[in-house]
Amino acid sequence: MALEMRPPAEDELERVLTTVEAVFGKELRQAEESLAAARATLPLDRILSVFDGSSVVGVAAAYPFSMIIPGGELPCSGVSWVGVLPSHRRRGLARDLMRRQLSELHERGEPLAALWASEAAIYGRFGYGYAVPGQRLDADRAGFAYRSDAGPVGQVRLLALDQALETLPGIYDRARPARVGVLARTLTWWREHVLSQRDEPPDSGTRFLAALELDGLPEAYAIYRVRRSWEQGLPGNTVAVQEALGTSALACKEMWRFLFSIDLSTRVTARHLDPAAPLRLGVVDPRRLRISLGDGLRLRLVDVGAALAARSWATADALIVEVHDDFCPWNNGTYRLGQDAGRASGAPALSLDVMDLASAYLGGVSISWLAAAGLVEEHTPGAVARADALLHTALPPHSPGEF
Repeated sequence: MALEMRPPAEDELERVLTTVEAVFGKELRQAEESLAAARATLPLDRILSVFDGSSVVGVAAAYPFSMIIPGGELPCSGVSWVGVLPSHRRRGLARDLMRRQLSELHERGEPLAALWASEAAIYGRFGYGYAVPGQRLDADRAGFAYRSDAGPVGQVRLLALDQALETLPGIYDRARPARVGVLARTLTWWREHVLSQRDEPPDSGTRFLAALELDGLPEAYAIYRVRRSWEQGLPGNTVAVQEALGTSALACKEMWRFLFSIDLSTRVTARHLDPAAPLRLGVVDPRRLRISLGDGLRLRLVDVGAALAARSWATADALIVEVHDDFCPWNNGTYRLGQDAGRASGAPALSLDVMDLASAYLGGVSISWLAAAGLVEEHTPGAVARADALLHTALPPHSPGEF
């Protein structure tokens, strides 16, 4: 029987979710809650499913988001649920899903797509570049102290779920413009994903929601869990931070002070540490933080011209570049970076792959780094340095949480 690729019908959605879980070696639990969350946040026409008869054997989906970019904000699809059952691998289904998805996003007029990669080697071939560095924290709480410190300020309050739904989204929305790569969240997304405990394993610990007030106004928040541990009568709890964000450096500093002050804990961890958080350089002993660097959010320029035209530039210079895009051929050609950015004619000063331009787009990776790795061809002396100057942004790239 021939395979069919299409969006699922409403009565097929549970089969889609079951397949998504099976791809990652899990089974669908709390089916009704998962279906309700999917229906609330992901329209059916943004889900591509591969059917073998009545069975779903492959899936790719794209949540509708928007992303902060240097100088503004653009529609950005949050790619998720990507996978093929083991019984149908090595047939090119993942490639076909990603190709059709990108074609449909291009037709929708969505210039950007982003994802968190389950396997690092997969998505470069589809044009997704390493755009937002990922930082992890696995800190020894003992000895935590700030180098320059006048003592704690503000008041931290623990919140019930309904209070958090009223408070945290406002803090997040005020913090977003100061960090490129951060996605917009609806109240439904907060309720069904960020603050949901639907997929948490039993041993994940007790969840807490905290907000920091400065001068009576909420300016930072943290979502964290406490994993209890006692050995020979001594406490060794872990504070596992899901997300911590503040509207200012002071707010971030005080929120992290609180997280490192929780009694009975010896360890503080975070899967997604905000690069703007004043920790590594702000503490007396940065080694105790055990911050590790990895890949974070990956970005795809679905429409190179539209993405470049919407971005701001750090200098008044302009530069012609040649972009190669084997997977989305509509992007192949030459473009101007800088004033009047977009499609352009003329001899290019440098050439690069769309994946590498995506890496540099938010300012998280420099063109000179890419050139040193042999990924940029410089045709005009000094072009790499000029491109770096154009693409520079003072805003730190960050993307809290996966989707």
